[in-house]
Amino acid sequence: MQIEPGELLAQIKSPADLKKFPSEKLVQICDELRQFIIDNVSVYGGHFSASLGVVELTVALHYVLNTPEDQLVWDVGHQAYGHKILTERRDRFHTNRLYGGLSGFPKRKESEYDTFGVGHSSTSISAALGMAVASQYKGLTKKQHVAVIGDGSMTGGMAFEAMNHAGVADTNLLIILNDNCMAIDPNVGALKDYLTDITTSKTYNKAKDEVWKILGKLSKFGTSAQDVISKVEGGIKSALLNQSNLFESLNLRYFGPVDGHDVNHLAEVLKDLIDIPGPKILHCVTMKGKGYGPAEKGNQTTWHAPGAFDKVTGEIYKTTPSSPQAPKYQDVFGHTLVELAEQDDRIMGVTPAMPSGSSMNIMMKAMPDRAFDVGIAEQHAVTFSAGLATQGLVPFCNIYSTFMQRAYDQVVHDVCLQNLPVVLCLDRAGFAGADGPTHHGAYDIAYFRCIPNLVVSAPMNEEELRNMMYSASLHNGPYSIRYPRGKGVMPEWKTPFEQIPLGQGRIVKEGDEIAILTIGHIGNYAVEACEKLEKEGLNPAQYDMRFVKPLDGELLHEIFGKFKKVITVEDGCLMGGFGSAVIEWMIDHGYQAQVKRLGIPDDIIEHGEQLQLHKECGFDPEGIAAAVRSLSEVSKTIS
Repeated sequence: MQIEPGELLAQIKSPADLKKFPSEKLVQICDELRQFIIDNVSVYGGHFSASLGVVELTVALHYVLNTPEDQLVWDVGHQAYGHKILTERRDRFHTNRLYGGLSGFPKRKESEYDTFGVGHSSTSISAALGMAVASQYKGLTKKQHVAVIGDGSMTGGMAFEAMNHAGVADTNLLIILNDNCMAIDPNVGALKDYLTDITTSKTYNKAKDEVWKILGKLSKFGTSAQDVISKVEGGIKSALLNQSNLFESLNLRYFGPVDGHDVNHLAEVLKDLIDIPGPKILHCVTMKGKGYGPAEKGNQTTWHAPGAFDKVTGEIYKTTPSSPQAPKYQDVFGHTLVELAEQDDRIMGVTPAMPSGSSMNIMMKAMPDRAFDVGIAEQHAVTFSAGLATQGLVPFCNIYSTFMQRAYDQVVHDVCLQNLPVVLCLDRAGFAGADGPTHHGAYDIAYFRCIPNLVVSAPMNEEELRNMMYSASLHNGPYSIRYPRGKGVMPEWKTPFEQIPLGQGRIVKEGDEIAILTIGHIGNYAVEACEKLEKEGLNPAQYDMRFVKPLDGELLHEIFGKFKKVITVEDGCLMGGFGSAVIEWMIDHGYQAQVKRLGIPDDIIEHGEQLQLHKECGFDPEGIAAAVRSLSEVSKTIS
């Protein structure tokens, strides 16, 4: 079903169409754009409140800038739905995040208006600065470069690195700080408190409003007046705020805060700012979920990506199962961590800005002095955990697999080289689903198994996750545990803790002719495949290896001593992954066998439901069964 746009929005396919309307129509256009987003997301799901919060900013930017010639970079991209709708994708927006449809994030190959592919936070300023320096080098002095970054993303160290460079680069760069006090969860840390000071200082804001018009008039009188403006403006800021302005100290001219929901004022401010040379920052105060009552008043974490809902009542649709269901792996992690911490006072919890997504919020509520949200700062999260470990504590550092990529040096240098007992829990390992390639956790097995001292493990079910967490808490060194997004397979999951011997796999099913070796949750697909094959007269064996490093050598000797045909299955990249580790072991120990590896190929896999992507890559239950049949047919042909 395709949602019909409002009267004015129906006439806008591109920013050129938007510019044809007089400024008096911008408020109505914003209302129609907001309603179009509400109508679509309520039916099809997706990220929600972030895009509602920047409707006016999006319209003002495309109204004033000459996009796509001017470069507009969105940080993360959760808030870019309005941008996509205004840039030639309105009629396809109902396919957003669906298999084969539009990406949920800005993507260069999708549109020329998407100047930079995003998905991970805090990258926009660096990218926009690179674009601005390139334009300066080419002599394109009129070209604009705008980075829109949220206050949540501003907590990432990369944003500060970029601002530090921008302050001395003297390029045509405008940073728009979209300040709504939220990432996915509420923001934390000193930066949040600093921005709150600015936005709530009545004295500063009153003086700023009175002076703004004077400065705007003076700016028309040339460079000497601009010097005066700079001094006056800086004096006002430093005198009326309790501390010096952070951004001004980085040589970024600071403007604001301004109301992010006054589209006409935003447009006027943007017109003024693009005429001012050099790097600058506009502090724009918005409300996440603006214009939709339940999102404004309700739990904003819930309304970040609520799924389908009734747009009239605000009821989020949830199916009520007729039988007990298996929990999400993240919830098993959260409850198990508290259970372990109650037994062991050395255990601590750390997460970079994902307390609800990782279920670390369960420990944060139960033990607030032992669980930490450190902001969007994965590098800091890992080294902070290492610091805790040096003092005899056992930190469980929970970071999505895709975001752990950002802390790789810290894992190598600060944790593993020092052999510190940090437990790295990788949520969302494997395919992330509709979030797509920026969020897939495809590479962690390959990039972790090459690091000395680091244990690399993956549970096949909830019981194994609990036991691996327990075992990791007793291990005197680095230990990683990866598990996927979504539900497990055990409704009755809360089993007593048992220590798993390091590097020990297990036999799931005895068989003959062909052995299937699996790692992690994907082993449940192999169970399903084996049940199907048994009805066809085929009887492969299945082994849940549990560990990629160290591999279970005793079990592998048994496997390669018995089987000449082996299939490995993983929901990670084939290049350097679990299957590669098995083949390396086989060669090193003098065995010969025909090995077929199933996993994520050396390609970028786009977004879609997890099972759709597993099927595309050939390691869904039918794909595993097909691999067994293929090897079995080869055997029959040879015999």
